[in-house]
Amino acid sequence: MLTDRQGNTLPGATANTLALYNRSVDAFNIYRGDPVTPLDQALEAAPDFTMARLFRTYLFALATEPDAADAARADLSLAKASRLTDREASHVAALDHLLAGEWTAAGVALDHHNLRYPHDLVALQAGHLTDFYRANARNLRDRLARVLPRWSPDTPAYSIVLGMYAFGLEETGDYARAEDTGRQALDLQPLDCWAHHAVAHVMEMQGRAEDGIGWMTVREPYWSGDDNLFKVHNWWHRALCHLDLGQTHDALALYDGPIRQERSAVALDMVDASALLWRLTLTGQDVGDRWQELADAWDRHADGRLYPFNDWHAVMAYLGAGRDDRVDGLLTMLRDTDGATETAAWARRIGLPLVEGLVAFWRGDHATAIDRLHPARFIANGFGGSHAQRDIIDWTLTEAALRGGYRDLAEGLASERLALKPHSPLNRDFLRRATAPDQDAKRTV
Repeated sequence: MLTDRQGNTLPGATANTLALYNRSVDAFNIYRGDPVTPLDQALEAAPDFTMARLFRTYLFALATEPDAADAARADLSLAKASRLTDREASHVAALDHLLAGEWTAAGVALDHHNLRYPHDLVALQAGHLTDFYRANARNLRDRLARVLPRWSPDTPAYSIVLGMYAFGLEETGDYARAEDTGRQALDLQPLDCWAHHAVAHVMEMQGRAEDGIGWMTVREPYWSGDDNLFKVHNWWHRALCHLDLGQTHDALALYDGPIRQERSAVALDMVDASALLWRLTLTGQDVGDRWQELADAWDRHADGRLYPFNDWHAVMAYLGAGRDDRVDGLLTMLRDTDGATETAAWARRIGLPLVEGLVAFWRGDHATAIDRLHPARFIANGFGGSHAQRDIIDWTLTEAALRGGYRDLAEGLASERLALKPHSPLNRDFLRRATAPDQDAKRTV
């Protein structure tokens, strides 16, 4: 029977469809190229190639987009009708949880799967992304730590596992090891966008903005190609470095250029666009009518049900565009969420106060913004994204304290930020404004 490069059996594969499958895995591993079309072709030629179908299900399910989730459910239904091996059945169980909105149950199922099949690279990467989407920093690290002893530099795609481990180390604050591991991964596979992005995260979290710009610039040929599915997020990281240095015009130029010039309808890209425009607006930068285009793009994805982290970012765009109908509609959906799934619990417990906080801030009700955002920031790492992405909560909270005249809170928050990034011009400006005469502290949206 044919196997993948790590030795896992692939029932139903042929020599030609195996080559297509490997091409898809390669694209997925480094986020470069199209991973879906080769699987489409493989399944057309070999409909009983169940692992190809399950892999495509993961790609759709992890997109966090309503239409893709529907496609994933259709594929999973077909897979369930097949005769499954134990490994395939284990994948089906994890995907069942994922598509039911039970991200932690899916993550735990993949924990056990990864221990039984430590060389199942698709499962490792799917599990790693599941940990990312539910903001489980410890498991971003430990999912890889549990299996790394079973891998070696001679194992195909060893660098990919190192790159994932680097990001887990960064999210758990082990910055020196994270940077070293990420650089090791890139020495083996220079095109690994995830490893590159892990090192960029280290520099962001340590307040090394100049290093971050240098890192992104020197390595730009490796991560910025037209076929790179992660390029927008890496451009976003460079924009964060410019913002930290007070270079708002550079950040805005990146928005108009590589971040938004293609008008991407991919949820991950739109999250980055919303987050960057919101930060730019917080600095006092006039972003003009850019919100309108982005808000229109969010209409396809913001459903108030599938993934609240996306809805929260959609609200940023709707507020900026003056789309109060969509803001109020999403607020109503989040408030009325009554499902028993984990995703529904995220919507009620985390998504709702975050959205309410942003809405209050935008509408000038700084007291309510503080009331919603201050407690929410301590639970927001229960869903969605990275520490760098969630920093927008603290940034908005600090601005609400400054603009609302809550000087003690503003000074405390500025001091908190400076303790982590003492050389950040942005954070030093927060402290200056918190201790300056009243008229210097305030800024309007």
